[in-house]
Amino acid sequence: MDIVYASLRRRSPGPVPPGEAAEVLAALWAHARPDDGLQHVSVRSEDDRIDLLVYLLTRTTGPAGADAGPARARALIDRSHLASPLLRRRYLPPAPAPATGRPALS
Repeated sequence: MDIVYASLRRRSPGPVPPGEAAEVLAALWAHARPDDGLQHVSVRSEDDRIDLLVYLLTRTTGPAGADAGPARARALIDRSHLASPLLRRRYLPPAPAPATGRPALS
C-alpha cells in the first residue's frame, strides 16, 4: 500500500467550516477512477488547509515504482480540484510538480 500526504490550502484565511472536510473527502471519492487504486482517504482540517492521507493500492514494487503512488495521488487530487466547484472555489490548486520530476503534494 502506498500512503501519500497532501494538503489543500484555503483561498481565504480562516478556519475550515464544519463539515467541509467531509465534502472534500466526498469530492475525492466522486472523482476517483479504478486505475487510481484508491483504498482509503483520511481528512483532517487545520486552520488554513485540509490535510489528506491518501491510501493507494500498490501497483509496482521496487525502486522503479517508488514515485508511482505520489503521481497517482496527484492525478486524483488535480482531477478532483478541476471537477469540483467546492474545491475550485475554496482551495488553491495543488502546487505544480517541481523540475525534479517528483510530484509536489502540499
